[in-house]
Amino acid sequence: MGLELYLDLLSQPCRSIYIFARSNNIPFEFKHVELFKDSVLGKKPAAGSGAEQPRAGPSNSEGTGKVSLLKKVPALKDGDFTLAECTAILLYLSRKYNTPDHWYPSDIQKRAQVDEYLSWHHANIRANAPKTMWIKVLIPLFTGQPLPSEKLQEVMEGLSTSLKQFEERFLQDKAFIIGSEISLADLVAIVELMQPVGVGCDIFEDRPRLREWRRRVEDAVGKELFFQAHEMILNIKELSNIQIDPQLKEQLTPVLMKMLK
Repeated sequence: MGLELYLDLLSQPCRSIYIFARSNNIPFEFKHVELFKDSVLGKKPAAGSGAEQPRAGPSNSEGTGKVSLLKKVPALKDGDFTLAECTAILLYLSRKYNTPDHWYPSDIQKRAQVDEYLSWHHANIRANAPKTMWIKVLIPLFTGQPLPSEKLQEVMEGLSTSLKQFEERFLQDKAFIIGSEISLADLVAIVELMQPVGVGCDIFEDRPRLREWRRRVEDAVGKELFFQAHEMILNIKELSNIQIDPQLKEQLTPVLMKMLK
């Protein structure tokens, strides 16, 4: 049995693993998982959307629970071995497939810089960027009503503070977070920052240093792969007029509202 990756490309961590595996020519079987199975977010791509689209085929949502005790994506299955959590999976793949050193450097200080960013990321960029999607698309979709504009402003202010720290503390005047080459830190950061872009909050527009960094990351992994991985999130506004199953709405609305507290 070969490597299996259980992913939904609406998920930022899933996108980082997908891009990493594809850009390093790691052979794997894509197991498409719909985070909201049988809901609007489980919508299949239209015919003719490209032969490389990985979302085609049946959902593996049920199979994920058998692979990951956490019943969440991303999840990895390599023979009898299973693994959850984005960072753990990225490190496992980098070590098993001996990917180029720049992704997770053997130099102890550069590696520590990657570790530092990955530790900082969760309480800062990840704490704010995904909320833009919940506020502008998903919560209105499930509740039928938009949230007050003050809620988005609050999230954007928190994100702005994090982005300022990102530029000044991590990026500085370097091409990438740890220097002249892309690392796992850049990959984890960029997929998170594409969430606001997908819902119309272009955080790169007035930040030239951040915008140039994004361009370099796209070039490093390949623009075609980058935009393929982000196709769903960049078109998420198309979901705004879809009808949600009432039972699903009842189940998920309290969960979504809790995420913004």
